Amino acid sequence: MLDSFLNIKTNQEPLEDFPEEINEKFFTVSEITRGIRTSLEHKFSNIGVLGEISNVRKPSSGHVYLTLKDKNSQLQAVVFRNSASRIKFELKDGMEVISFGSITVYEQRGQYQLIINKIEPKGIGALQLAFQQLKEKLEKEGLFDHSHKKPIPFIPQKIGIVTSPTGAAIKDILNIIDRRFANVEILIYPVKVQGEGAAQEIAEAITELNNYTDIDVIITGRGGGSLEDLWAFNEEIVARSIYNSRIPIISAVGHEIDLTIADLVADKRALTPSEAGELVVPRKDLLIEKIEKYKARLLQSLTGKLRLSKERLVRITNSYAMKQPFDRLNRWQQRLDEFAQRLNLNITHALNTEREKLSGIAGKLESLSPLNVLKRGYAITTRLEDNKSLRDIIDLSKGDKIKTNLSNGSIISEILSVEKR
Repeated sequence: MLDSFLNIKTNQEPLEDFPEEINEKFFTVSEITRGIRTSLEHKFSNIGVLGEISNVRKPSSGHVYLTLKDKNSQLQAVVFRNSASRIKFELKDGMEVISFGSITVYEQRGQYQLIINKIEPKGIGALQLAFQQLKEKLEKEGLFDHSHKKPIPFIPQKIGIVTSPTGAAIKDILNIIDRRFANVEILIYPVKVQGEGAAQEIAEAITELNNYTDIDVIITGRGGGSLEDLWAFNEEIVARSIYNSRIPIISAVGHEIDLTIADLVADKRALTPSEAGELVVPRKDLLIEKIEKYKARLLQSLTGKLRLSKERLVRITNSYAMKQPFDRLNRWQQRLDEFAQRLNLNITHALNTEREKLSGIAGKLESLSPLNVLKRGYAITTRLEDNKSLRDIIDLSKGDKIKTNLSNGSIISEILSVEKR
Protein backbone atom coordinates (compact mmCIF):
# COMPACT_ATOMS: atom_id res chain seq x y z
CA MET A 1 0.00 0.00 0.00
CA LEU A 2 2.88 2.34 0.82
CA ASP A 3 4.46 1.46 -2.53
CA SER A 4 1.19 2.27 -4.24
CA PHE A 5 1.05 5.60 -2.42
CA LEU A 6 4.61 6.43 -3.54
CA ASN A 7 3.94 5.45 -7.16
CA ILE A 8 0.84 7.58 -7.29
CA LYS A 9 2.71 10.45 -5.74
CA THR A 10 5.74 10.40 -8.10
CA ASN A 11 4.37 8.54 -11.15
CA GLN A 12 7.87 7.20 -11.75
CA GLU A 13 10.13 4.25 -10.87
CA PRO A 14 12.20 4.47 -7.69
CA LEU A 15 15.51 6.20 -8.30
CA GLU A 16 18.86 4.47 -7.82
CA ASP A 17 20.99 7.58 -8.32
CA PHE A 18 20.19 11.09 -7.14
CA PRO A 19 21.36 13.67 -9.77
CA GLU A 20 20.92 17.32 -8.92
CA GLU A 21 18.30 17.93 -11.62
CA ILE A 22 15.70 15.74 -9.82
CA ASN A 23 16.29 16.93 -6.21
CA GLU A 24 12.90 18.64 -6.31
CA LYS A 25 11.24 15.18 -6.46
CA PHE A 26 12.45 14.16 -2.95
CA PHE A 27 9.84 13.70 -0.18
CA THR A 28 9.99 15.52 3.14
CA VAL A 29 9.94 13.56 6.37
CA SER A 30 6.48 14.93 7.14
CA GLU A 31 5.20 13.77 3.76
CA ILE A 32 6.55 10.27 4.28
CA THR A 33 5.18 10.10 7.82
CA ARG A 34 1.78 11.43 6.76
CA GLY A 35 1.63 8.94 3.91
CA ILE A 36 2.47 6.06 6.23
CA ARG A 37 -0.16 7.28 8.71
CA THR A 38 -2.84 7.43 6.00
CA SER A 39 -1.94 3.96 4.80
CA LEU A 40 -1.94 2.43 8.29
CA GLU A 41 -5.19 4.10 9.36
CA HIS A 42 -6.87 2.86 6.20
CA LYS A 43 -5.72 -0.75 6.59
CA PHE A 44 -5.77 -1.15 10.40
CA SER A 45 -8.98 0.61 11.43
CA ASN A 46 -11.38 -0.83 14.05
CA ILE A 47 -9.24 -3.85 14.82
CA GLY A 48 -8.82 -6.02 17.91
CA VAL A 49 -5.36 -6.72 19.29
CA LEU A 50 -4.52 -9.48 21.77
CA GLY A 51 -1.52 -8.82 23.98
CA GLU A 52 -0.04 -8.47 27.43
CA ILE A 53 0.00 -5.06 29.13
CA SER A 54 3.29 -3.56 30.31
CA ASN A 55 4.68 -0.12 31.19
CA VAL A 56 1.32 1.34 32.21
CA ARG A 57 1.53 5.11 32.79
CA LYS A 58 -1.27 7.39 34.00
CA PRO A 59 -0.27 11.09 33.91
CA SER A 60 -2.43 13.86 35.30
CA SER A 61 -3.95 14.49 31.85
CA GLY A 62 -6.20 11.44 32.35
CA HIS A 63 -4.79 9.61 29.33
CA VAL A 64 -3.33 6.12 29.81
CA TYR A 65 -0.16 5.06 28.01
CA LEU A 66 0.87 1.40 27.80
CA THR A 67 2.66 -1.21 25.75
CA LEU A 68 1.03 -4.33 24.29
CA LYS A 69 3.44 -7.20 23.76
CA ASP A 70 3.71 -10.86 22.94
CA LYS A 71 6.73 -13.17 22.77
CA ASN A 72 8.25 -11.50 19.71
CA SER A 73 6.99 -7.94 19.40
CA GLN A 74 5.57 -4.95 21.18
CA LEU A 75 3.13 -2.21 20.23
CA GLN A 76 2.79 1.21 21.82
CA ALA A 77 -0.78 2.14 22.73
CA VAL A 78 -2.70 5.01 24.23
CA VAL A 79 -6.18 5.27 25.80
CA PHE A 80 -7.39 8.86 25.70
CA ARG A 81 -9.18 10.31 28.71
CA ASN A 82 -12.76 9.93 27.45
CA SER A 83 -12.26 6.24 26.73
CA ALA A 84 -10.20 5.68 29.90
CA SER A 85 -13.04 7.02 32.07
CA ARG A 86 -15.30 4.24 30.79
CA ILE A 87 -12.92 1.42 31.77
CA LYS A 88 -14.35 -0.22 34.90
CA PHE A 89 -11.33 -2.33 35.88
CA GLU A 90 -7.76 -1.27 36.69
CA LEU A 91 -5.12 -1.74 34.01
CA LYS A 92 -2.09 -3.50 35.46
CA ASP A 93 1.20 -4.77 34.08
CA GLY A 94 1.08 -8.44 33.13
CA MET A 95 -2.67 -8.45 32.41
CA GLU A 96 -3.64 -10.12 29.12
CA VAL A 97 -6.26 -8.06 27.30
CA ILE A 98 -8.09 -7.63 24.01
CA SER A 99 -7.83 -4.01 22.83
CA PHE A 100 -10.11 -2.51 20.21
CA GLY A 101 -9.11 0.56 18.22
CA SER A 102 -7.14 1.80 15.22
CA ILE A 103 -3.47 2.03 14.27
CA THR A 104 -2.10 5.52 13.65
CA VAL A 105 1.24 7.32 13.58
CA TYR A 106 2.38 9.81 16.18
CA GLU A 107 4.04 12.14 13.64
CA GLN A 108 6.23 14.06 16.09
CA ARG A 109 8.14 10.87 16.84
CA GLY A 110 7.47 8.92 13.70
CA GLN A 111 6.10 6.14 15.88
CA TYR A 112 3.09 4.03 15.08
CA GLN A 113 0.70 3.26 17.94
CA LEU A 114 -2.69 1.81 18.72
CA ILE A 115 -5.43 4.23 19.76
CA ILE A 116 -7.57 2.11 22.10
CA ASN A 117 -11.30 2.85 22.26
CA LYS A 118 -12.32 -0.23 24.24
CA ILE A 119 -10.38 -2.79 26.21
CA GLU A 120 -11.43 -6.04 27.88
CA PRO A 121 -9.54 -8.62 29.90
CA LYS A 122 -9.02 -11.94 28.15
CA GLY A 123 -11.13 -14.81 29.50
CA ILE A 124 -13.26 -12.69 31.85
CA GLY A 125 -15.59 -9.76 31.37
CA ALA A 126 -14.38 -6.26 32.13
CA LEU A 127 -17.11 -5.65 34.70
CA GLN A 128 -16.46 -8.97 36.40
CA LEU A 129 -12.77 -8.16 36.68
CA ALA A 130 -13.57 -4.69 38.00
CA PHE A 131 -15.86 -6.28 40.58
CA GLN A 132 -13.13 -8.67 41.73
CA GLN A 133 -10.49 -5.92 41.89
CA LEU A 134 -12.69 -3.59 43.97
CA LYS A 135 -13.83 -6.47 46.20
CA GLU A 136 -10.22 -7.40 46.99
CA LYS A 137 -9.30 -3.77 47.65
CA LEU A 138 -12.20 -3.02 50.01
CA GLU A 139 -11.85 -6.36 51.78
CA LYS A 140 -8.22 -5.54 52.61
CA GLU A 141 -9.35 -2.19 54.01
CA GLY A 142 -11.89 -3.93 56.30
CA LEU A 143 -15.09 -2.57 54.74
CA PHE A 144 -16.69 -6.03 54.89
CA ASP A 145 -15.77 -6.79 58.53
CA HIS A 146 -18.70 -8.05 60.63
CA SER A 147 -17.39 -6.09 63.63
CA HIS A 148 -18.34 -2.86 61.83
CA LYS A 149 -21.89 -3.92 60.94
CA LYS A 150 -24.65 -2.24 62.96
CA PRO A 151 -27.79 -4.03 64.18
CA ILE A 152 -31.09 -3.34 62.45
CA PRO A 153 -33.65 -1.86 64.90
CA PHE A 154 -36.47 -4.24 65.81
CA ILE A 155 -39.30 -1.75 65.20
CA PRO A 156 -38.03 1.38 63.36
CA GLN A 157 -40.10 4.51 63.69
CA LYS A 158 -38.93 5.98 60.38
CA ILE A 159 -37.41 4.25 57.34
CA GLY A 160 -35.43 5.95 54.55
CA ILE A 161 -35.50 4.33 51.10
CA VAL A 162 -32.96 5.17 48.38
CA THR A 163 -34.12 3.86 44.99
CA SER A 164 -35.88 4.78 41.78
CA PRO A 165 -39.42 6.08 42.45
CA THR A 166 -40.72 4.43 39.27
CA GLY A 167 -39.19 0.96 39.49
CA ALA A 168 -40.77 -2.27 40.66
CA ALA A 169 -38.49 -2.39 43.71
CA ILE A 170 -40.09 0.55 45.51
CA LYS A 171 -43.56 -0.91 44.93
CA ASP A 172 -42.53 -4.27 46.34
CA ILE A 173 -40.89 -2.70 49.41
CA LEU A 174 -43.86 -0.42 50.16
CA ASN A 175 -46.40 -3.23 49.71
CA ILE A 176 -44.53 -5.56 52.07
CA ILE A 177 -44.04 -2.87 54.75
CA ASP A 178 -47.67 -1.79 54.52
CA ARG A 179 -48.85 -5.37 54.90
CA ARG A 180 -46.55 -6.15 57.82
CA PHE A 181 -46.56 -2.88 59.80
CA ALA A 182 -48.81 -0.29 58.25
CA ASN A 183 -48.24 2.71 60.50
CA VAL A 184 -44.45 3.04 60.14
CA GLU A 185 -43.24 6.33 58.62
CA ILE A 186 -41.31 6.15 55.29
CA LEU A 187 -39.13 8.76 53.55
CA ILE A 188 -38.32 8.03 49.89
CA TYR A 189 -35.18 9.61 48.39
CA PRO A 190 -35.55 9.23 44.57
CA VAL A 191 -32.34 8.46 42.61
CA LYS A 192 -31.21 6.95 39.34
CA VAL A 193 -30.25 3.30 39.83
CA GLN A 194 -28.44 2.69 36.54
CA GLY A 195 -26.55 4.60 33.91
CA GLU A 196 -24.14 7.49 34.11
CA GLY A 197 -24.29 9.44 37.38
CA ALA A 198 -26.39 6.82 39.19
CA ALA A 199 -23.64 5.84 41.66
CA GLN A 200 -23.04 9.50 42.54
CA GLU A 201 -26.76 10.07 43.22
CA ILE A 202 -27.02 6.96 45.42
CA ALA A 203 -23.96 7.94 47.47
CA GLU A 204 -25.21 11.52 47.90
CA ALA A 205 -28.65 10.27 48.97
CA ILE A 206 -27.18 8.04 51.69
CA THR A 207 -25.01 10.90 52.94
CA GLU A 208 -27.98 13.30 52.93
CA LEU A 209 -30.24 10.90 54.87
CA ASN A 210 -27.55 10.65 57.55
CA ASN A 211 -28.20 14.34 58.30
CA TYR A 212 -31.70 13.41 59.53
CA THR A 213 -31.86 12.59 63.24
CA ASP A 214 -35.14 10.67 63.16
CA ILE A 215 -34.33 8.00 60.55
CA ASP A 216 -33.68 4.60 62.14
CA VAL A 217 -32.74 2.51 59.10
CA ILE A 218 -32.07 2.94 55.36
CA ILE A 219 -32.96 0.58 52.49
CA THR A 220 -31.09 1.03 49.21
CA GLY A 221 -31.42 -1.10 46.10
CA ARG A 222 -33.28 -1.83 42.91
CA GLY A 223 -34.88 -4.69 40.98
CA GLY A 224 -33.07 -7.30 38.94
CA GLY A 225 -31.09 -6.80 35.76
CA SER A 226 -27.82 -7.54 34.00
CA LEU A 227 -24.43 -6.90 35.58
CA GLU A 228 -24.29 -3.64 33.64
CA ASP A 229 -27.72 -2.61 34.96
CA LEU A 230 -26.69 -3.27 38.57
CA TRP A 231 -23.24 -1.71 38.21
CA ALA A 232 -24.03 1.49 40.14
CA PHE A 233 -24.12 -0.64 43.32
CA ASN A 234 -20.62 -1.95 42.51
CA GLU A 235 -19.05 1.51 42.48
CA GLU A 236 -16.53 2.43 45.17
CA ILE A 237 -18.28 5.73 45.97
CA VAL A 238 -21.47 3.85 46.94
CA ALA A 239 -19.55 1.30 49.01
CA ARG A 240 -17.81 4.00 51.03
CA SER A 241 -21.02 5.97 51.61
CA ILE A 242 -22.63 2.81 53.03
CA TYR A 243 -19.59 2.09 55.21
CA ASN A 244 -19.50 5.65 56.58
CA SER A 245 -23.24 5.76 57.35
CA ARG A 246 -24.09 6.06 61.05
CA ILE A 247 -27.58 4.73 60.22
CA PRO A 248 -27.78 0.95 59.62
CA ILE A 249 -28.34 0.09 55.95
CA ILE A 250 -30.12 -2.84 54.28
CA SER A 251 -28.94 -3.51 50.72
CA ALA A 252 -31.56 -5.01 48.38
CA VAL A 253 -30.14 -5.24 44.88
CA GLY A 254 -31.53 -7.53 42.18
CA HIS A 255 -32.31 -11.17 42.81
CA GLU A 256 -30.84 -13.82 45.08
CA ILE A 257 -28.10 -14.73 42.58
CA ASP A 258 -27.02 -11.09 42.22
CA LEU A 259 -24.22 -10.13 44.62
CA THR A 260 -22.93 -6.55 44.64
CA ILE A 261 -20.28 -4.64 46.53
CA ALA A 262 -23.10 -2.75 48.26
CA ASP A 263 -24.43 -6.08 49.60
CA LEU A 264 -21.03 -6.92 51.09
CA VAL A 265 -20.58 -3.53 52.80
CA ALA A 266 -24.17 -3.10 54.05
CA ASP A 267 -25.16 -3.97 57.61
CA LYS A 268 -27.74 -6.43 56.27
CA ARG A 269 -28.23 -7.96 52.83
CA ALA A 270 -31.71 -8.67 51.51
CA LEU A 271 -31.87 -11.19 48.67
CA THR A 272 -34.60 -9.16 46.98
CA PRO A 273 -36.31 -5.79 47.54
CA SER A 274 -39.36 -7.69 48.83
CA GLU A 275 -37.21 -9.40 51.45
CA ALA A 276 -35.90 -5.98 52.51
CA GLY A 277 -39.48 -5.08 53.45
CA GLU A 278 -39.66 -8.27 55.51
CA LEU A 279 -36.34 -7.64 57.24
CA VAL A 280 -36.94 -4.01 58.14
CA VAL A 281 -40.18 -4.48 60.14
CA PRO A 282 -41.77 -7.43 61.95
CA ARG A 283 -45.34 -8.58 61.32
CA LYS A 284 -47.59 -6.45 63.48
CA ASP A 285 -50.29 -9.13 63.75
CA LEU A 286 -47.76 -11.67 65.04
CA LEU A 287 -46.47 -9.13 67.58
CA ILE A 288 -49.99 -8.47 68.82
CA GLU A 289 -50.62 -12.21 69.03
CA LYS A 290 -47.41 -12.69 71.00
CA ILE A 291 -48.29 -9.80 73.33
CA GLU A 292 -51.71 -11.36 73.97
CA LYS A 293 -50.02 -14.66 74.86
CA TYR A 294 -47.67 -12.89 77.25
CA LYS A 295 -50.64 -11.02 78.71
CA ALA A 296 -52.54 -14.28 79.31
CA ARG A 297 -49.48 -15.91 80.88
CA LEU A 298 -48.91 -12.87 83.10
CA LEU A 299 -52.56 -12.83 84.18
CA GLN A 300 -52.41 -16.55 84.92
CA SER A 301 -49.23 -16.13 86.93
CA LEU A 302 -50.64 -13.21 88.93
CA THR A 303 -53.89 -15.10 89.58
CA GLY A 304 -51.92 -18.08 90.90
CA LYS A 305 -49.83 -15.88 93.17
CA LEU A 306 -52.95 -14.15 94.50
CA ARG A 307 -54.59 -17.51 95.21
CA LEU A 308 -51.53 -18.78 97.09
CA SER A 309 -51.31 -15.54 99.09
CA LYS A 310 -54.99 -15.76 99.96
CA GLU A 311 -54.63 -19.36 101.13
CA ARG A 312 -51.65 -18.43 103.27
CA LEU A 313 -53.56 -15.51 104.76
CA VAL A 314 -56.46 -17.83 105.63
CA ARG A 315 -54.07 -20.25 107.34
CA ILE A 316 -52.56 -17.43 109.36
CA THR A 317 -56.00 -16.10 110.28
CA ASN A 318 -57.11 -19.53 111.52
CA SER A 319 -53.89 -20.20 113.42
CA TYR A 320 -53.85 -20.39 117.25
CA ALA A 321 -51.69 -17.28 117.48
CA MET A 322 -54.21 -15.15 115.61
CA LYS A 323 -57.17 -16.58 117.62
CA GLN A 324 -55.41 -15.98 121.02
CA PRO A 325 -53.23 -12.99 120.16
CA PHE A 326 -52.48 -12.11 123.88
CA ASP A 327 -51.74 -15.64 125.06
CA ARG A 328 -48.15 -15.64 123.87
CA LEU A 329 -47.71 -12.07 125.11
CA ASN A 330 -48.86 -13.07 128.59
CA ARG A 331 -46.46 -15.98 128.63
CA TRP A 332 -43.58 -13.73 127.71
CA GLN A 333 -44.70 -11.22 130.35
CA GLN A 334 -44.66 -13.99 132.96
CA ARG A 335 -41.17 -15.03 131.99
CA LEU A 336 -40.12 -11.37 132.15
CA ASP A 337 -41.45 -11.13 135.73
CA GLU A 338 -39.48 -14.22 136.68
CA PHE A 339 -36.30 -12.75 135.23
CA ALA A 340 -36.92 -9.46 137.11
CA GLN A 341 -37.40 -11.28 140.43
CA ARG A 342 -34.27 -13.33 139.96
CA LEU A 343 -32.39 -10.18 139.02
CA ASN A 344 -33.52 -8.37 142.23
CA LEU A 345 -32.45 -11.31 144.39
CA ASN A 346 -29.05 -11.47 142.77
CA ILE A 347 -28.53 -7.72 143.16
CA THR A 348 -29.53 -7.78 146.87
CA HIS A 349 -27.19 -10.70 147.54
CA ALA A 350 -24.34 -9.00 145.75
CA LEU A 351 -24.88 -5.72 147.66
CA ASN A 352 -24.91 -7.48 151.04
CA THR A 353 -21.72 -9.35 150.21
CA GLU A 354 -19.95 -6.18 149.13
CA ARG A 355 -21.24 -4.30 152.17
CA GLU A 356 -19.71 -6.93 154.49
CA LYS A 357 -16.41 -6.71 152.65
CA LEU A 358 -16.46 -2.91 152.96
CA SER A 359 -17.13 -3.08 156.74
CA GLY A 360 -14.13 -5.36 157.24
CA ILE A 361 -11.88 -3.05 155.29
CA ALA A 362 -13.19 0.00 157.23
CA GLY A 363 -12.38 -1.73 160.55
CA LYS A 364 -8.85 -2.36 159.47
CA LEU A 365 -8.44 1.21 158.32
CA GLU A 366 -9.90 2.46 161.61
CA SER A 367 -7.33 0.49 163.62
CA LEU A 368 -4.51 2.03 161.57
CA SER A 369 -5.88 5.58 161.76
CA PRO A 370 -3.50 8.21 163.31
CA LEU A 371 -6.46 9.61 165.25
CA ASN A 372 -6.66 6.44 167.31
CA VAL A 373 -2.97 6.80 168.11
CA LEU A 374 -3.59 10.36 169.32
CA LYS A 375 -6.42 9.09 171.57
CA ARG A 376 -3.93 6.86 173.33
CA GLY A 377 -1.88 9.94 174.45
CA TYR A 378 0.44 10.41 171.53
CA ALA A 379 0.94 13.66 169.56
CA ILE A 380 1.96 14.52 166.01
CA THR A 381 4.20 17.54 165.47
CA THR A 382 4.55 19.34 162.11
CA ARG A 383 6.34 22.46 161.00
CA LEU A 384 3.92 25.30 160.78
CA GLU A 385 5.19 26.74 157.55
CA ASP A 386 4.80 23.60 155.37
CA ASN A 387 2.80 21.24 157.66
CA LYS A 388 5.40 18.48 157.22
CA SER A 389 5.72 15.89 160.00
CA LEU A 390 8.87 16.19 162.17
CA ARG A 391 10.89 12.99 162.34
CA ASP A 392 14.38 14.26 163.22
CA ILE A 393 15.66 17.03 165.50
CA ILE A 394 17.99 18.25 162.78
CA ASP A 395 14.97 19.50 160.83
CA LEU A 396 14.43 22.22 163.55
CA SER A 397 16.31 25.30 164.64
CA LYS A 398 15.77 28.05 167.19
CA GLY A 399 12.87 30.36 166.29
CA ASP A 400 10.97 27.80 164.12
CA LYS A 401 7.30 27.52 164.75
CA ILE A 402 5.74 24.10 165.15
CA LYS A 403 2.23 22.69 165.44
CA THR A 404 1.47 19.92 167.91
CA ASN A 405 -1.70 17.89 167.11
CA LEU A 406 -3.46 16.18 170.02
CA SER A 407 -6.61 14.08 170.03
CA ASN A 408 -8.85 17.02 170.84
CA GLY A 409 -6.94 19.97 169.31
CA SER A 410 -3.56 21.44 168.43
CA ILE A 411 -0.89 23.75 169.94
CA ILE A 412 1.35 26.22 168.08
CA SER A 413 4.79 26.73 169.68
CA GLU A 414 8.06 28.52 168.99
CA ILE A 415 11.43 26.75 169.44
CA LEU A 416 13.51 28.37 172.15
CA SER A 417 16.39 25.92 171.90
CA VAL A 418 17.24 22.58 170.30
CA GLU A 419 18.91 19.86 172.40
CA LYS A 420 20.47 16.92 170.63
CA ARG A 421 21.18 13.56 172.25
